[in-house]
Order: sequence, then structure tokens, then C-alpha cells
Amino acid sequence: MVIKFFLLASLLWGGAFFTQVSCFDFNFPSFPNDNNLLLSNNSNVFVQDAIQVTPDVRGSITNKSGRAFYRKPFRLWKKRGINAVFNSTFTLSIRNQTATAGEGLAFVLTDNTDVPENSDGQWLSIVNATTNGTSQANIVAIEFDTRKSYSQDLDDNHVGLDINSIYSFEQISLNSYGVYLSTGTNVTVQVQYDGKNITVFVGHNAENLDLVLSKLINLSEYLPQKVFVGFTASTSNYTQLNCVKSWKFNGTNFDEGLKFWVWIVVAAAVVVVLLSSGVAFYFYRKKRNESEDVEDTYPSIEDQIQSSTQAPRKFKLRKLIKATDKFNPKNQLGRGGFGTVYKGTWKNKLIAVKRVSETSRQGKQAFIAEVTTIGSLRHRNLVKLIGWCYENNDFLLVYEYMPNGSLDKFIFYNEKSGTGQSTLDWETRVSIIHGTALALDYLHNGCEKRVLHRDIKSSNIMLDSEFKARLGDFGLARTIQESQKTYHSTKEIAGTPGYMAPEIFLTGRATIKTDIYAFGVLILEVACGRKPGSQSEQNDYNTSIVHWIWELYGKDRIIDAADSRLEVKFSEEEMGCVLILGLACCHPNPHLRPSMKVVLQVLSGEAPPPQVPIERPSFVWPAMPPSFNGSGHSLTGSQLTPFSDISAR
Repeated sequence: MVIKFFLLASLLWGGAFFTQVSCFDFNFPSFPNDNNLLLSNNSNVFVQDAIQVTPDVRGSITNKSGRAFYRKPFRLWKKRGINAVFNSTFTLSIRNQTATAGEGLAFVLTDNTDVPENSDGQWLSIVNATTNGTSQANIVAIEFDTRKSYSQDLDDNHVGLDINSIYSFEQISLNSYGVYLSTGTNVTVQVQYDGKNITVFVGHNAENLDLVLSKLINLSEYLPQKVFVGFTASTSNYTQLNCVKSWKFNGTNFDEGLKFWVWIVVAAAVVVVLLSSGVAFYFYRKKRNESEDVEDTYPSIEDQIQSSTQAPRKFKLRKLIKATDKFNPKNQLGRGGFGTVYKGTWKNKLIAVKRVSETSRQGKQAFIAEVTTIGSLRHRNLVKLIGWCYENNDFLLVYEYMPNGSLDKFIFYNEKSGTGQSTLDWETRVSIIHGTALALDYLHNGCEKRVLHRDIKSSNIMLDSEFKARLGDFGLARTIQESQKTYHSTKEIAGTPGYMAPEIFLTGRATIKTDIYAFGVLILEVACGRKPGSQSEQNDYNTSIVHWIWELYGKDRIIDAADSRLEVKFSEEEMGCVLILGLACCHPNPHLRPSMKVVLQVLSGEAPPPQVPIERPSFVWPAMPPSFNGSGHSLTGSQLTPFSDISAR
């Protein structure tokens, strides 16, 4: 570690000497004052510690435009084509004050902090009628538009890339990502620029943002060398509060140039640091050779992986860097709490490379768990782990590429963004449920050692080219060494809210029954096309999807829960059977949840769904024993016709 520190210092000093690049950073977790901000007349920082780019409801808020910038300019490029890089993360809160929201807010780079005249309403304070579409504007913006003001606009809820014009160069609807700008909820945005490509991520959870827009652009062609970074917003007769609640920015900044005496000092410092590095390197190697007990995390990780009897292939870091084009943001497939997944090419085959996040507290543990668990599993409904890599503190996992991505992108949206691909039909959904059930049955009953997945959810179900289900993401999975044991105890509650069985919060134990509960929630999601926490279009139903469907079941209206986008193109008997099976898997009493063997029998038409009480039982702990017989209700008949397009493993 000592030698790494000195070598890094040498590179930093040498880099400063030759390229004259420094950092341009600031961080506002909130805005207690405006000392470092340039605010227009209609912008202010109020007691909520947020920038209100347009004024609040204490006065007139119609037909207003405002701007807010960081006080110091940022040098965007040194010479044409040699651009700075930056990364800006901010939290927006936009709340409409009228029946229709209007107009929107934008993150901008420009050389002029003044508000253009008559730039309220549709102009978003980016341009006005005179400067729109002209190089005179000198502005690039990422707009968050909340009203369809032009025929060119996609809708009233989209992100757009604007270049000297309010007519977006590129735009993407946020409806496809479950983000609605003008509802007043916090929306986290990350804008990255690598000198060539601008990329925008959006979401409600900073640890799980979706890539929504990526465009190749040379900013030096449109902007002057020095720009201000900040926000613009406007209202019209349709009004809203346009707030920025936090803001972080970091990037390289090209210095203006160094005086002669500074060059001498820097050169001398470089020489001293290089000599120090050489001396440090000598003693470091000597000490390392003399001691055989120096702790090194690499062998411990590799030992744990290689101890697995069927560990997958080990990759070299340079191979994966090449395969993903240096982890180019354009190749990003998705990002979650444990890391980012990139598309790559290896031996003329497409692969998916997960780069485990360095900031994830469970990163190392999740990495080892995934390699040692899924690496030894073989099943057609599991995502295949091709290999792994651990070098330079980089944790990387290599999977087979799934062309259709994750299940959640289909069942929750009308269309998959940018493709126009329609929602999944009923036969495909049933096939996905069945494929996931086969995978889970294999983990619980078909392995040499029982495996608990602990994170069954729609975003962890991947779809191959034929839309067959592949269960993935084994970062939380645990192997039960003893064949008769049915649980794994943990100090930390693990899983995803909405999918976690109620008993796990009391016992701290993951069991085959907690996996089955999560699978039950998944069944209900696939049939209804709704997330665990959103049971109405108005989002005013404050209970889970399980409560909601159980309530419909008690009213003998369970078919009403079916996804309306299916347009009733399904067998009501099959739909009812699937929904009741989902409720059975989500029974508050884990003893009364069916096993995966029973689930497969129901899906194959070999058995009716388990009996489910008309009213959802209360959660009681300790749970009543299996011998307890409560009142129940089931579909009539003891034998069902097998569902369409299902084949046994």
C-alpha cells in the first residue's frame, strides 16, 4: 500500500506538470445559504434548504422564469476536441400547483447567467423566441419537461437533450421508468460527460438509477471554453414549484496556465516525489521479502473461490476492459445496489459484465457468494456465470448475455423505452412464472446443497432471446451445508422491501418459505403488471399488492386484478388459479405456504391451487403449526388443464 501511495502521488504531480489539469468540485447536501450561488430575481433559497428556481406560492408564480448557477465558472475545454470530464448528481422536487403541470426545469451549461427576456412558459428559461435555434444562445441543457408545449415533445414527462434550442436533439419519456416528475416526489439525476459522450441516469433511489439517455456529443463545438453550471426553470399559466434539494458536481478543470516560478517548484516537487517513491519501493520490497505474514486480501478471496469444487473461469482484468470498451457508459445495461452491468464482446460472443460497486458495504461478500454459489449450479432457468475477475480491488462477474434484459422492464411498462415493443402476452407470462418456479425448485430441492436465493424479484429475472426466464443475481444467496437444515440465520436483514416475508423481520432467518413468499409476490406482479407498493394509478392505496388482491379475492372479484394491458386475452380459470397460487405463497403463516413441488404441480395442472382463506389472516408469531386447519376457499375441481407453452424440466 505504501508504494501504491507514492506511485499515485508521482503520477498526480507529473500529470499536473504536463497537462495542467485540476479538479473542479463542490457538494451541497442542502442549501443553507446562497453564498456560492448566483441566483436570478425569481430564484431563492428558502427555509426548506432547497433552491427554488422559480418562486414559491407566497406570491404570484405564473409566467415566471429563473436561473441558479454555481458562482465560479468551469473550464470545459482546453482546445477544440480536448474536453474536460464531469459528473453531476442532483435531487429534484417538482410539484404541480394546477391541474396541469408546467413548464419544467433544466440542468444547463452556458456562458451567460442572465435570464433571457421573455423566456418564461414554454422556453424553460433556456432560450427565447429570438435566440432559439441560434448559436447566439451558447447553451446545452438536459431538460426535465412537465408539459407538452410543442408537437415535437414526446409527452408531459420526459428528459431531453437541448442544444441552443428548446426543441430537443434527443428525448426519452420517463413513463417507461416509473418516474413522474411533477408529483412532488424526490427524483435523483446523474449527468455524466466523459469528454465524448453525455449520459443521463434517473430514478427515485440514488443506489439504483436507470440509464435513460446517452448521446455522443463534442461540447466544445457548441459552448465556449468557460461555462457556468446550474439550473433554469419556468412556469406559465400552468404552475409548479421547481426545486433542487441537493447538488454535487466534480470534474476536471483545465488551468489557465502556470507562472515560470510555479513550474520550477512543481518540477522540483516531481523530482523529490519520484526519488521518494524509489526509496519507498526499495524498502517496501525488502520488507515484503522478509515477511511471509503480510496480509493480502487477494489470496483470501481467491482461496475462497477456488475452494469451490466447480469454480468458473478466471478472467484477466485487461480482457474485460477490452471487452466492454473500457466500461464505456454506452455499453451500460443497468445499475443496482451491488454494481453496474455492462454489455461486452468476448470471443465473438456477447457477454454481460457486472462491476461490483466499491461503495457497496456487501460488495466483497456478494461477489464471493455469487461466484461460489451460482458457479457450481447448472440449470436452464438460471443465468449462467461464465467467469470472474478480482484485480486492483475490482470485483467483476461475467455472465451470458440476456438479449431481452430483465422482466421488470416489460411487466411494469406499456412499452419498453426506445423499442416500441409491447407488453408480454399471457402465455409468455405463465411460461416465465413456470420457468422461475423450476429454477427455485432446483435451488431448494435439486442441488447437492440447498440454496436460498433471498432476493427473488422481477428485476432479477432475466429473459433470453425466446423470453424464457433465467433467475439471476445471487449476491444475497446462501448455501445450507446441512441437508436437513431449512434456514440461514443472519445478523442483517437482507432482501428487497415488498418481497420480504413478515417473519424475517422477527427471526432474522432466511428460509425456503421466505423465498416462496417472494416468489408469490412475483407471481402477483406478473399477473397484475403492478409493483409491490403501487396498487392504484392514484398511488393512494397504502397497503401492499398482497393486501389489495386478497381484498378483491374476498369480494369474489379476483379477476379484476389482471393486467388491463392483456385486454382480457387469457383464460379466466388460468388467471384465477395463478392469482390464488400467488396468495397461497404469500400466506402470513409460513407453515401454510406451498412447497415448490406443489407450486409446479399446480402450474402443470396436476393439482388445484391450495386453499386460501377469504380474508387475509393476521400475522401471528410464533406461527401456528401445520396441523391447524383454517377455513379456505379454492377453485372448484380437482384437476386442471396444463397451462399453455409449459414443458417439464
